[in-house]
Amino acid sequence: MAEIGNVGTTKIFENDKIIVWEFVLEPGAETPMHRHEHDYIFYVLDGAPLQVFDADGKDLGTLDASAGSVFALAMDGEDLVSVDGKGHRVPALHKAKNTGTTRYREILVESK
Repeated sequence: MAEIGNVGTTKIFENDKIIVWEFVLEPGAETPMHRHEHDYIFYVLDGAPLQVFDADGKDLGTLDASAGSVFALAMDGEDLVSVDGKGHRVPALHKAKNTGTTRYREILVESK
């Protein structure tokens, strides 16, 4: 398996309770496989569709992450699940690809 990446591009802030990340993904770019281990809230600054893949490369669908969207996800075993009523459920270990024509950018708040 490829090296496991971070959940964000740039760590902006960290204390004993949270980590705040900026996450940027250019059009056509793909994240490394990465594992989420905590609960998260992310706010989309610059939206784009994100195609999500599991550890085996199986296409799990595309997230419509438009600018201004907020997503709240909590760990449930080996999955991240929506706690915002949006019905999302993805494996904690996954990767994503920006399938749009514009840069994707978000602020991600990771609880510890």
